[in-house]
Amino acid sequence: MDFASIGKNIRKVRKDQKKRQEDIAEAAGISVTYYGTIERGEKTPSLEILINIINTLGVSADVILCDVIDADYEIRYSLVGDKLEGLSRDNVALVSDIIDAVKKHSK
Repeated sequence: MDFASIGKNIRKVRKDQKKRQEDIAEAAGISVTYYGTIERGEKTPSLEILINIINTLGVSADVILCDVIDADYEIRYSLVGDKLEGLSRDNVALVSDIIDAVKKHSK
């Protein structure tokens, strides 16, 4: 199992939210040093700590675990759908055309 991807996903969400490691670590009840090892994939957090981090980040677990659970495709579809929210119809159509082109050339 690729536990490093969990840390990578945690880091991505944290950076997207423009939060510091110190802020997440404090809110999750762990040291900054330990939090850093989680983000780097050097340590695997306990379930309790992982839940604290996910709750602190305010995301669903599938965002963090999408690379290590079997329902990967369904989760990615959901994430793509979330990214489409708020786009104009023209932009959604453009994304659809891009997906069709990728599918056509990947066969």
